Amino acid sequence: MKADQYDFVGLDVHGKTIAVAVARGEGGEAEYVGEVPNSTDGLVRLIKKVGRTDRSLRFCYEAGPCGYVVYRELVARGHDCAVVAPSLIPMRPGDRVKTDRRDAEMLARLHRAGELTTVTVLEPEREAIRDLTRLREDAKRRRHVQRQQLNALLLRSGHRYSGKTRWTRAHWRWLESLRFEHPTQHLVLQEQIEAMKWSDHRIRTIEKEIDRVARQSPWWPTIEALMALRGIAMFNAVNLVAELGDISRFESPQQLMSYLGLVPSQHSSGERTRHGGITKTGNHHLRTGLIEAAWAYRFPARKSAWIERRAERTGPDVQKIAWEAQKRLSNRYRCLILRGKPVQKVVVAVARELTGFIWAIAREIDGMHHGSRAVA
Repeated sequence: MKADQYDFVGLDVHGKTIAVAVARGEGGEAEYVGEVPNSTDGLVRLIKKVGRTDRSLRFCYEAGPCGYVVYRELVARGHDCAVVAPSLIPMRPGDRVKTDRRDAEMLARLHRAGELTTVTVLEPEREAIRDLTRLREDAKRRRHVQRQQLNALLLRSGHRYSGKTRWTRAHWRWLESLRFEHPTQHLVLQEQIEAMKWSDHRIRTIEKEIDRVARQSPWWPTIEALMALRGIAMFNAVNLVAELGDISRFESPQQLMSYLGLVPSQHSSGERTRHGGITKTGNHHLRTGLIEAAWAYRFPARKSAWIERRAERTGPDVQKIAWEAQKRLSNRYRCLILRGKPVQKVVVAVARELTGFIWAIAREIDGMHHGSRAVA
């Protein structure tokens, strides 16, 4: 169908309401329709309100906290819907007025012009795994805060641990042997210890469930293959697959690096070109995990027993990619450090190149699956 045979509907989605505007395919300004409740009945009413028998509807709205419920409702009713990336929506530099009406009209107008960048909508099963991995991240952040609070209490009370490593069995025994002058302080200590034990138990429970769900998911071959890489253990691999969706959909490793915000920013004007820090666009959960994984390459390349056991579960091509990654990234880290680069920048550079090897492994697994289906 031609563009003038569509009506483009911009939705500004909130928890309770949806602001609606329509840009007709033949041109003209976007028309504000009004608000409808954010519910199934509200969407049915919306379709009847803006639909016309001689045209098809194309909906769009920004990705946000309301998720993909609206998308799935509209697609189930046979309509085209796009979920767009908020950070990539073109904005007028001088526009300082923001309302629900203006946002809906802007989305409808830009959708008609084809200037919006869509995001990949995850399958419900993959979205459920993503929620589980984010629950683990949240639980670990809470435990970190609890540890800081306990350390602050001990510091204020003059208690110093003489051991080398905290949160070991020896450290826990030392904590339980402490006595305070005031009984109330001892009560605070016990409550904080119990809270941390509960946090540890909660994290272990979540991790067991992640392990179980990941092994039963259709993406387990990709997860297992990514675990052949140094620094990418179970939970990091599950997080990559859950957050990114189909990794092989990226046409090049550079596209994946850009998507994750790991490429340098650039400002060019005339003959002057200036490069800055990484763009930090895209998914910060993944970017954080990749930078944590990159720290593993500060050590020389070697096939430890743990990494070798994980790699043996994969094919020879994946093992080759993983070993090449170890050699290149460990050497890259050492060379950049010897050149005097700040260690934080070095780790980010290693994380950026690690992304390329992740893309290569995902493509390898995807090719194996296509090959097996073709043979069948």
